Amino acid sequence: MRWITGRGLVYAAAMALALFILIPIYLITLMAFGTDAFISDFPKSFLPSLDTFTGDTVLFFWNFPGVPESLVTSLTVAVITVVLSLLLGAPAGYALARYRFRGADAYRLSILATRAFPVVILAIPLVTTYIRWGIDDSALGIALLHTAMALPTTILVTASVFVGVSTDLEAAALTLGCTRRQAFRRISLPLALPGLAASTIFTFVLSWNEVFGAAVLSSRNPTLPAKLVTQLGESSLRFRFAGALFILVPALVFMVFARRYLMSLWGVKLK
Repeated sequence: MRWITGRGLVYAAAMALALFILIPIYLITLMAFGTDAFISDFPKSFLPSLDTFTGDTVLFFWNFPGVPESLVTSLTVAVITVVLSLLLGAPAGYALARYRFRGADAYRLSILATRAFPVVILAIPLVTTYIRWGIDDSALGIALLHTAMALPTTILVTASVFVGVSTDLEAAALTLGCTRRQAFRRISLPLALPGLAASTIFTFVLSWNEVFGAAVLSSRNPTLPAKLVTQLGESSLRFRFAGALFILVPALVFMVFARRYLMSLWGVKLK
């Protein structure tokens, strides 16, 4: 009976957390496709009728000048950020997990401490450096900033994942003729995919939602969040909710494709 009660509490907590996340997404979707009368109506029906929906706001927002280009820029920046973070962070995390050296704990803390520097302080030096390098107002420049922001977390997450992969498996692969690189690619990397997927989701969402750095470093080619913040401040609620929907959907789609690796975390035996 105690086990059943504990299990019920776990499921209730999971359901409450899921509702806490899903209800705002549901309400934003209703508002984005709702009419003016539905948006101004209070109290609102949680299950409105079909005559309260319209796609005019979303279509107008999509056809607004600069929105498709900003969406492409955001996707490009997020993809570049994910690739660079994994290419740099995964080997660094593997090295932290496999090699023991003096001051390792202090080194991990110093990596995380880099996130303590706010982008506001670095804004002017970054703009000056980017202009000197010729990468200002470009997707690559914003992606480099987002990579620097996400890299500390990526390194620490991947390090904790590789710690859970037994070194005996790699040693067995070495005795069977694999090189160290082949043992990493065939043994450690597949077992670490769930953790890498979690790191990938975090990096993508961080890059997709980041506003200040993208707004400072871009003017003619802004990302979608930067464009929304600078141009929708005086817009009606319908267009604000439509913009929120356009920000939500790509991140949700990416999570759906990445979850197959994330969910396998509970089905992979690491030791």
